Amino acid sequence: MLVAAVSLPGAAVIAVLWALGRLDDATAGIAAIVCVALTALAATPAALSLAVVRDAIDKLGAQGALAGRLTPATHALARAWRGAESRGDEARARLSAAEAVLAGLPDPLILLDRQRRIVRANAASGELIGAVPEARDLAASLRNPQVLAAADAVLRGEPGRIVEFSLAVPVERWLSARFARIDGPPLDGAVAALTLHDITALKRAEQMRADFIANAGHELKTPLASLSGFVETLRGPARDDAAARERFLGIMQEQAERMGRLVNDLLSLSRIELNEHVAPTGRVAIGPVVAHIAATLELRAAHRRMRLELELPAGLPAVLGDADELAQLFQNLLDNAIKYGRPESEIAVAGSHEGGFVRIAVTDRGEGIPPEHLPRLTERFYRVDTARSREMGGTGLGLAVVKHILNRHRGRLAIDSVLGQGSTFTVWLRAADPAVTELQ
Repeated sequence: MLVAAVSLPGAAVIAVLWALGRLDDATAGIAAIVCVALTALAATPAALSLAVVRDAIDKLGAQGALAGRLTPATHALARAWRGAESRGDEARARLSAAEAVLAGLPDPLILLDRQRRIVRANAASGELIGAVPEARDLAASLRNPQVLAAADAVLRGEPGRIVEFSLAVPVERWLSARFARIDGPPLDGAVAALTLHDITALKRAEQMRADFIANAGHELKTPLASLSGFVETLRGPARDDAAARERFLGIMQEQAERMGRLVNDLLSLSRIELNEHVAPTGRVAIGPVVAHIAATLELRAAHRRMRLELELPAGLPAVLGDADELAQLFQNLLDNAIKYGRPESEIAVAGSHEGGFVRIAVTDRGEGIPPEHLPRLTERFYRVDTARSREMGGTGLGLAVVKHILNRHRGRLAIDSVLGQGSTFTVWLRAADPAVTELQ
């Protein structure tokens, strides 16, 4: 810009002095060539100065008193300036196009200067590092030691580095950070580029396969051993015993159904975990969803002579979420209340709207849960009473599914229990309202 500021006004002066006869042709030509060369060295042509020079030359050509002094060389100079202005417009258009591509990239892209400061970031970076109104150190946005070490290595001269790291808030996410040096003229002083790729789905898929094999192998071992033993008995000592055959076949059916429930719960949990880092954005009328689940479980509750009492206000707002997952969440909570509540008792389901969140509480009248077990209830396969849980058909995954659904919905679960009186499972979900605030 300094070169252009000096050369462009100088060219205008040369053109005027030559037209007035103060400079001879050779001197004016040499001076003009020097000015044009200086302008060509400028990184960004000054469009306003170019226009001034062009207009000055055009006006000189229009003045009759000076018309005799304007030779074809003068018009050639004017054409040269017009060409420089055109090239400047083209350069600005390319820069605008490059900035548009940068802003439209779906993955975060961050440019760093030699001091490891963020000098530019595209729109996709905002979710991770927030707005960057002025240059700041990368450590202020990404505090991972591996990421910062890779940035320093590239800034020292390495051509590139790739590191993987995780972010724990608000839900665990895995990212691949790719650093590369920038060859050519720096933009805003940037000498290195950092791109971030979300690899959470890949990491979760790997973990899902490992967990499925470990959990399924452990939990399926007992029912498979039972089935194998009964089959061997039916083929041997009980071959001709009709009463034993009927009893063993009934047990075998129960074990097969338990394995089916276990596999279904494991697959369901794996699907939810796979997308847990992506919060759903749909609007769900939560009142009708809870009422529908309660209606489908009325028959099961009636078998234990239990009643479902719903207290859902008519004006309960919609929530942000996935309707199928929320239905599964409340089915698991109500199913647990039916399993572990006392026969001939009632199950209360109450809803309310509190501070931008919808609150749904499910209360049973069961034996209650000892306090030492409450923090671990949402762990996979954790059971307070293993024998009773299996007797009631539980897989130990119901509350784990509830926890992960709420993690994906950025909600919260609270469990309160009093021994001998019962338990209350309270769910908070974000209301579908722009003014919603995050749970603390």
